[in-house]
Amino acid sequence: MNRITKRKPPTVGVILREEFIEPYGLKQEVLAKALGVTRTFVNELVNDRRGLSIDTAIMLSKVFNTSPQFWLNIHQEYLLWESLHNAKKKVRFERVINIESLPHKAA
Repeated sequence: MNRITKRKPPTVGVILREEFIEPYGLKQEVLAKALGVTRTFVNELVNDRRGLSIDTAIMLSKVFNTSPQFWLNIHQEYLLWESLHNAKKKVRFERVINIESLPHKAA
């Protein structure tokens, strides 16, 4: 939690588009073929209408010679930021009490 900033981290779709698709000059159809999925699947992923699964992270890692952890870390950072900056969840998190402040029973 110490790395969370006020600036929203990029999504997998943004990284995929800006760091891979555009620099390689790829069309979504070509990436879909390389991944073995439909163009709709790629379009939804690129436009953040589809979440990243572990299987998709593995497939992306094979296509772009990265690691599945690379993709999962991007997704995890984004999800964590979203959760910590969600107003409803913030209220819930504020109710959480650190274990050290609770009375302990002797064993």
